[in-house]
Parts: sequence; structure tokens; C-alpha cells
Amino acid sequence: MTGENPNARVFHRGDARASAHGDERTRAMGITFAKLFQRLFSKKEMRILMVGLDAAGKTTILYKLKLGEIVTTIPTIGFNVETVEYKNISFTVWDVGGQDKIRPLWRHYFQNTQGLIFVVDSNDRDRVSEARDELHRMLNEDELRDAVLLVFANKQDLPNAMSAAEITDKLGLHSLRQRHWFIQSTCATSGEGLYEGLDWLSSNISQRA
Repeated sequence: MTGENPNARVFHRGDARASAHGDERTRAMGITFAKLFQRLFSKKEMRILMVGLDAAGKTTILYKLKLGEIVTTIPTIGFNVETVEYKNISFTVWDVGGQDKIRPLWRHYFQNTQGLIFVVDSNDRDRVSEARDELHRMLNEDELRDAVLLVFANKQDLPNAMSAAEITDKLGLHSLRQRHWFIQSTCATSGEGLYEGLDWLSSNISQRA
């Protein structure tokens, strides 16, 4: 006989186990709250590719979003890339030149693109069919199969601009049954419609993430 109380020994072991389990629960709760906090307050990053025919207003849109002002632009020969902070999202926007000779280079920017912004000059009735062909050619690329599509019907301030509904028809958007798409009327110089478009992009990309 050692004089030890067996009940005391069992009690101490049970107490240690309870304490360990309590620590594990506390750590688990801490991790859960940390993840929730990160999800709510950390910036989400989204890769956006913005294309369209030359003179559609892509670069004007990019710098209106980035700087909040109109900048004097020249035709983009290569690309412009900027990070646009909006609400809780950091958009990396690639603006790629739209001249016919460099459109074959668009495909080099497709990889990892989550959202595609296609900018249309709503006043350019002569080239809307060309815009349609370029859009559908891109959407057939495998690397863009999961990208959501936002169409900016730009230059709505011009008197002869086609409406968003008319552009929807001329671009054949209703035929895109396997694609999440949205068309937004915009005026790049005033900024009208641009942030509504970003709201749609952020909501739809987040749902698919």
C-alpha cells in the first residue's frame, strides 16, 4: 500500500484531459473567427481582362476607375495594367489594345482570367458585327470557359448611340446559354455605369470562387 488515493489520481487525469479538450475547442474557435474575419475584411483579388475594338473607350474606362478622372489617351499598342480598389475588392485590370493587327495577341492574356470586360462603342454601328465576331471568337477559347462576361455599352452620351438592348441583340448575347453575362450602359467620360458593372462582376465572381 502506497497510501495514494486512486480517486485523486483519476480526478487529476480527467481534469488534464478536460483542460486539453477545452484548449482545443478554444483554438478551433479562434481559427474559425480568424477565417471569418479574414473573409469579411481582407481584400479579395480578381483578375479582369478588358478588351474590345480599337477606340471603344477601354483605356478611358481604366483610368476613370483608377484615378477618377479623364486622361488623354492614345491607341494602346500593347497593354495597360492597373489595380483598381473598389469596396472590398482589388481588381487587376488588363487593358489590351484593340487594333486589328494586335487582336491575335489577346489570347496571351486569357490564362487565369476570372472576368472579361468587353467594351463596345455604342455609336459605331458600322463595326458592331466585327465586335460580335471578335467576342464570340474569344469566348470559344478554352482558357476563358469559366470567365464571366460583362459588356460595357459605352459612349451612351452620344445622340446616335445604340441602346443596351440593341447591342445585346447585335452581339448575340442571348445565345450564350452556358455563360454568366451582363450588359451595362456606360459613359466612360462621366463614369456613369462603370461601378454598377464592377458590382455585378464582384458578385458573380465571388459566387463562383
